[in-house]
Amino acid sequence: MENYTFNSFTLQLEGLNISRDSVYPVFLVLFFAYIFIMFMNAGIAFLIYTDKSLHQPMYLLFCNLSVNDILGNSIMVPRLLSDMLLPPSELLISYYECVVQAFTTHMFGAASHTVLMIMTFDRYVAICNPLRYATIMTNKMVIKLTASAWGVAFVLVGILLGLTVRLNRCRTMIMNPYCDNASLFKLSCESVFINNVYGLTFTVVLFTASIGSMVLTYTKITVVCLTSNNKSLNSKALKTCSTHLVVYLIMLISGFIVIILHRFPQYSDYRKLSAVLFHIIPGSLNPIIYGVQCAEIWRSLSKLSRAKPVMPSF
Repeated sequence: MENYTFNSFTLQLEGLNISRDSVYPVFLVLFFAYIFIMFMNAGIAFLIYTDKSLHQPMYLLFCNLSVNDILGNSIMVPRLLSDMLLPPSELLISYYECVVQAFTTHMFGAASHTVLMIMTFDRYVAICNPLRYATIMTNKMVIKLTASAWGVAFVLVGILLGLTVRLNRCRTMIMNPYCDNASLFKLSCESVFINNVYGLTFTVVLFTASIGSMVLTYTKITVVCLTSNNKSLNSKALKTCSTHLVVYLIMLISGFIVIILHRFPQYSDYRKLSAVLFHIIPGSLNPIIYGVQCAEIWRSLSKLSRAKPVMPSF
């Protein structure tokens, strides 16, 4: 018979199911991946901030992606690394910390979609309406797009977690290596029908808007490229759009794998691993893909590396 503890403020994490011999190799892989994510994303954000030649809408909007990768991984990965070195009986987390972690996790996922959607709008204007690009994509428009991307994600996730924290809890085991909304509302013995309906609606609306905007935008961009004899335009479109599309597909596939594996309890270990990789893989690949494809970032980086520090004279 299951023991019930009502509204306990101390919860237990299930953790990753890793053999004793694999703990340290997996720990080192995740640790170096985390360091890489922090260094690369913070480095690109700093580079764009300091180099005025990169103060263009495309790069300023890309900064949102770097900030999202930093925030999403900073809350989850360090805690996961420390938990890997503890015995299962000591994998405890406070309820409030769990809620914050769940909120940050879902903000990371939602903002990944909304930020890439506003970046899609930027590419659409640049390629399909290049003569009006400077008048449309002003600093004011960039601020509005950025605020809308984070604001929409914040509201959607806020409602999602708000519906969960209202529930009384009768269990204490989080069936995940870190906290998310589904793990939290499964602690309740009350009806979670509203949570399931809103969660499904939230997912459908976000994915429909995200995928729909991508399909519509890239269809129009393809038509423009096919009907244009401007090789320079086509080359620019292929370069910038392929970068953006690869980043989007990596994020989309990573998210779909987690959602699909939630439907198969027998693959819970694979689901937990894929949930961790949903943070690690996009955060690691995004700066590499944009850094390799964007010539302006390479030029700025090489200019920074060639700059010699001025030694003070005495």
